[in-house]
Amino acid sequence: MEQLTYFLEYVRWQDVVDIGLNSYILFRFYVLFRGTYVFRVLIGLTMLWFFQQIAAYMGLIVTSWVVQGIVAVAALIIVVVFRNEIRNVLQAKNLKSILWGFTAKTRIAPVDVIAESAFELARRKQGALIVIPGEEDIHESVQGGVAWNGDISKEMILSIFFPDNPVHDGAAVIEGERVSRVGVILPLSRRDDLPSHLGTRHRAALGLTEGSDAVVVVVSEERGEVSLAKGPHLRPLGSQRKLVQKLEEHFGITEAQGPYAKKERIEVTTAALVSLLFIAGFWFSISRGLETLVTLEIPIEYQNRNPNMEIVHTSVNSVRLNLSGSGTLVKSTRPDQVRVRLDLSNSVAGQNSVPITSNNISLPPGLVLKEVAPQNVVVDMDVTVRKELPVQIDWAGRLPENIVLAEATVEPQRVEIIGSRRVLENMQTIYTEKVPLDRLKEVGVLETGLALQPASLKVAPGSSDKVLIKYITRRRE
Repeated sequence: MEQLTYFLEYVRWQDVVDIGLNSYILFRFYVLFRGTYVFRVLIGLTMLWFFQQIAAYMGLIVTSWVVQGIVAVAALIIVVVFRNEIRNVLQAKNLKSILWGFTAKTRIAPVDVIAESAFELARRKQGALIVIPGEEDIHESVQGGVAWNGDISKEMILSIFFPDNPVHDGAAVIEGERVSRVGVILPLSRRDDLPSHLGTRHRAALGLTEGSDAVVVVVSEERGEVSLAKGPHLRPLGSQRKLVQKLEEHFGITEAQGPYAKKERIEVTTAALVSLLFIAGFWFSISRGLETLVTLEIPIEYQNRNPNMEIVHTSVNSVRLNLSGSGTLVKSTRPDQVRVRLDLSNSVAGQNSVPITSNNISLPPGLVLKEVAPQNVVVDMDVTVRKELPVQIDWAGRLPENIVLAEATVEPQRVEIIGSRRVLENMQTIYTEKVPLDRLKEVGVLETGLALQPASLKVAPGSSDKVLIKYITRRRE
């Protein structure tokens, strides 16, 4: 529960994008490689990774290192051993299929005629390959063939695969409601895990469907059996009705209502959820495992102060914050991104103890407040008043021994000051900034500012914070 609260409270929008993007990439890997040996090996590597994490958590150092090495080597072996299978998946599919791949099929064909023809060929034990493309273009995957462009009929299909027909050994490609090409040569599957009884027709069918979204109806000449190749799978079909159902699913004529389609939807949805949970857990383990502590000294900002009151004194001007978060986030955090604001709306004249809580501290998402010191700030407040004070020149240094100051005046002679009542009650005059005597000439005029001490004092509107000093010096007699 604590971990879930941490995730919901401190996750950033960048983390949500990060988790969502990687979850979708993992899900697409599942969609592209499911049913292949690559996917099975990846499942095994994932289980090894989980085992390595458990070993590391239990402190089994050697076991953790050994399993980590096995996972690293096995990942390299996958690329080498299964390079053909990976290449078939990535090369034959277009970018849209790789990134999305759930487009509905819109081209319709007379599936009843195709199914009836296939089982009639099987009854006669005449071999056949009938290619039905999906959304992807298969022209770069097949070779040769003769343009046919004939309307589909049972008699047409039977004549194409008649043993005395010169094109009967090739494949027929059906696009829409027409047979577009015949005598087409299909690429052979390079898999070495296929049963030995499968002949060249079956390997050719899989060679095409492994790298595209097409389906191929295969009729075995020796066994009189009808099979359907789709993706990396080759499934024997025992009835004409079953073949019609599979072809309708391929064309999108019927919505997937059967138990197989329902099972596939559940499988895909489960895979999406597992991908999301896996990446979220992985992100959480990384962000928590690489937790870094940092201490920042942050100045205090005061808000909502009564305009008729001012701050006379504070016990501290800044607070020390101990923060934690991922190393990358901590390193990228600047002190100006962290702010401490105290509300003085309820303050009164005198000393006010203001607590510092997490509500007063603004942190970048992903950082966690561990400790704050001090936890309270004493703020001394007082009512502001106005007082008119005479201006007195603050001379500094000494005149030359043969020079004396004959006359000095200041304009204005009095100024109005705004400040704390306690401070102004004890003030009888306001001094100028220091004026060095050794720089005086015989006669002159100087402009200087007022020495407002403490700094909370300020000159009232209508009064100037600058004064003019007129002076006259003469030689000592």
